[in-house]
Amino acid sequence: EAMKSNNKIVGNLGEDMAAEYLEKHGYMIFKRNYRNRYGEVDIIAIKDEFLVFVEVKARKNRMFGNPQDAVDDEKIRHIVDVSDGFMREMNWSDITVRFDIVEIVFDENYINHIENAFYSYR
Repeated sequence: EAMKSNNKIVGNLGEDMAAEYLEKHGYMIFKRNYRNRYGEVDIIAIKDEFLVFVEVKARKNRMFGNPQDAVDDEKIRHIVDVSDGFMREMNWSDITVRFDIVEIVFDENYINHIENAFYSYR
């Protein structure tokens, strides 16, 4: 249980850092922790002509590999489903969607923004 709450703290801190990083790089944060019946997306941001769905992966260290490796096919499917639901909810169809990952490794003070990390195959 202590481990769970620790992960939550790391996750929340990571999301704050990612949001700050994105804003510094010209993104407007539109929503954080958006949730619908398909799941949750950490950050929804807007930059240029893109609506960007951002998955944040924060880790203390690389003991269990690179943070981005945690974004597997099932996670991608969830994010794509959430984004589709969001687009329907907002009634937006003419905006270009992109999927990014921001990975953070605290012990290394490492932050990496991966644009177009994966695609929606619909």
